[in-house]
Formats: sequence, structure tokens, C-alpha cells
Amino acid sequence: MPAVPETQTLAAAPPASGLAKFAKDSFAGTVGGIAVTMVGHPFDTVKVRLQTQPSANPIYSGAIDCVRKTLQWEGVGGLYKGVTSPLAGQMFFRATLFSAFGASKRWLGTNADGSTRALETLDFFKAGFITGAAAAFTEAPIDFYKSQIQVQILRSRADPTYKAPYTSVVDCVKATLRHSGAKGPFQGLSATLLRNAPANAIYLGSFEVLKQKAAAWKGCEVKDLSAPIVMAAGGTGGILYWLAIFPVDVIKSAMMTDSIDPAQRRFPSIPSTARSLWAEGGLARFYRGFSPCILRAAPANAVMLFTVDRMLHLLG
Repeated sequence: MPAVPETQTLAAAPPASGLAKFAKDSFAGTVGGIAVTMVGHPFDTVKVRLQTQPSANPIYSGAIDCVRKTLQWEGVGGLYKGVTSPLAGQMFFRATLFSAFGASKRWLGTNADGSTRALETLDFFKAGFITGAAAAFTEAPIDFYKSQIQVQILRSRADPTYKAPYTSVVDCVKATLRHSGAKGPFQGLSATLLRNAPANAIYLGSFEVLKQKAAAWKGCEVKDLSAPIVMAAGGTGGILYWLAIFPVDVIKSAMMTDSIDPAQRRFPSIPSTARSLWAEGGLARFYRGFSPCILRAAPANAVMLFTVDRMLHLLG
């Protein structure tokens, strides 16, 4: 496959220590992660609630009804339920995501003799795949705690006698550790890995390739691309991410919002979860919450990837 000229070529870059590169990738990723959380969390709350509401007696008739009832029952704060977990975890998750992506690109662009080469188109997708697998181990606990808090309202509305075992992320952490110890926060890790590796190959790979193609078309360097072009590439990458793996995300949400007590779980594994969800509603069951998710994909990822891209350029 022909090489795609990368304007930030490894050969042209000034020498920098591994620690300095990690720090730059981590800082840029953290800033981008905070931006995407503030923009996208309300959409995520709606998505998770639609994905996990009961099939027999659903609480919400659709995305708009979910937003209306959330505002009615919980106010604006309801749309940000569980936001503490992703905000607190952005430093670790985004540091892993973008430092792994940067390291993967550098590794793929280094020959066996230590010389560097221009990355080929496929290399960007390979780097995204590696990145997604690595980042799953930091993203899974963040998603788990966020999801557990987001669905408390579903359980209380479905059962008036239900008493929430925890109302904050801190309470949820304590309860999880009591039941399952250190492995508790990794409930749903297998589904996160199954989602993240291929999804990030498409997401980050397409973002990089679209920027390269746009720069070649405009006759400029990637760093000189306008904000609308970079944001369009980020938004497109986000949409492709969800189009590729949404059913897997539904499985992940079911596993992560299941009981934290292993003895009471309905969804202990990916195969058993897939069978149970199929029995609830066939193929359509795997696309609950798709509309708010796809509406979120373009603006949230456009903001995040643009922020990260520009921060990396500013940091050199």
C-alpha cells in the first residue's frame, strides 16, 4: 500500500525523550477528554438509559422522552449523572489513549535498523487497534462506575420499593470492592476490549488518514489545516466508530449495569448477554439508544480530536 506523507514526520521531528513525548500526548489527551466529557455526557446518559431500560415495561419511549423525563425528575444534573467518574478518570484514560496512539505510530514508523519511514495508510489503522486494546484497561473501570450511577433512576422507577445501594461514585467504589475486590471495577472488561480495538482502529485511523488526504488536497501541512476541516475529520471518525460497533456497546452496557454481586448477575459473559438481549427483542434490541449516540458522535468527537490535535501542535 502506498505511503501517506505524514507532515509530522519522525525524521524531521526534533529529538525528544520518551518521557517528554508521553507528557505531551497525555496532557493533550487530558484536555481533549475533559472537553468531550462536558459536551457528550448528556448524550451518553440518554444512550445508557435507553440501552438498559427494561423491555417489558420501558420507562422511556425514545430519546426525546428520556431527556424530558430526566429533566422533569432530576433536573439538568440528571443528564450529568455519573460524570464524576469520567472527569476524574480522564487523566488516566486519555493519557493511555493518546500516549499509546503516539507510541504506536512511532513504533510502526521505525524500521528494524532504527531508521524511520513515512507511515502508510494501513499503519494508522494498526496504531488505532493497538491503542484501543491498551486503553480498554483504563476505560473499563471509568465506564463501569459511570454506568452504575446512570441507571439508578431506571431501577427506582421500575420498582417503587427499590432503594439505591449507592448514590455517588465513591459509594459505588466501596460497594464494588466489598463484593469483588480489585477485579470489581473490571466488570464488562471483555466487552470493552471487543469494542475498543476495532472501533479505535476505525476511529483514530480514519481521523489521521482524512487529515492527510485533506492536507494533500489543500497543498499544505497537516498542522496548517483549518479548524473546520480538522473537526470534520474528527466528527467523521466518531460517527464511523459507532456505526462499526454499536451492538457490542449495548452488550457492554448490559454487563456493566448488571448487579455488582456476581451471584445475582444476569449477564456474566459476552455470549450469554448476547443471547439474553436477542431473546428480549431480536436485532432491534442491539440498537437501543442509537439515535442519541450518533447525534453525540460528530460534535463530541470533533471537539475532542480538534482539541487534542491543536494541543499537540502547540506543544511541538
